[in-house]
Amino acid sequence: MWIMIAGPYRSGTKSQEDREQNLLKLNRAAYEVFRKGHVPVVGVNCALPVIAAAESGSDAYDSIMMPLSLAMAERCDAILRIGGFCPGADEEVERVRRRGGVAYYSVGEIPDGNRTVQPALVANGATRRR
Repeated sequence: MWIMIAGPYRSGTKSQEDREQNLLKLNRAAYEVFRKGHVPVVGVNCALPVIAAAESGSDAYDSIMMPLSLAMAERCDAILRIGGFCPGADEEVERVRRRGGVAYYSVGEIPDGNRTVQPALVANGATRRR
């Protein structure tokens, strides 16, 4: 399965160091999902380089982070929600659930996957092209 890892990145932080710690938690959870035989997807990891490449002085963070993360959630089979308060992560969970995907709240809930990672399935049952 393709499993999005959702949790706080900026919510509740006061410093860049706090954000880095939150990102580390997301990435550690992604590693555990990978070890279970799935493809982990972290929206922040996709969005931050795009935000960095945007013109300075723009509202890049707000115009890129959630739209990109939500678009990724639309393509995942399941989601792992970690951490504390985060409206954006909760919105990602709802996106996955609305499509019939599964929400997990700990790595232990996630079934072991095939060690040879398979492409995600789209709603009609056809496999997505790589």
